[in-house]
Amino acid sequence: VQLVESGGGLVQPGGSLRLSCAASGSILSINIMGWYRQAPGKQRELVAYVTSGGSTDYADSVKGRFTISRDNAKNVVYLQMNSLKPEDTAVYYCNAEGVLVSETSEYDYWGQGTQVTVSS
Repeated sequence: VQLVESGGGLVQPGGSLRLSCAASGSILSINIMGWYRQAPGKQRELVAYVTSGGSTDYADSVKGRFTISRDNAKNVVYLQMNSLKPEDTAVYYCNAEGVLVSETSEYDYWGQGTQVTVSS
């Protein structure tokens, strides 16, 4: 199973970016898909997640600005980021938790990360 992220880049404060993460491989289902981020010198933190049933949760720092969504049929998760701030600058990692690859095997996976830089 591979997770491939796209959509990162450089954006000015107040701008928007949309991250995508596609999971590929022998996948029967994915329980939770989410986004984490890690800024230089800081620990990796949860940004947002969405369950297979569509429930979502967000870090307080991004509530009202970021929106997470997923396409279960395509095993893709999106993160729409609006009103970006310099403190959102980080490497953003896609996470897939509870990936069912067979009737008895379930694993967690990470993407390679995509850089988001918010700067004027």
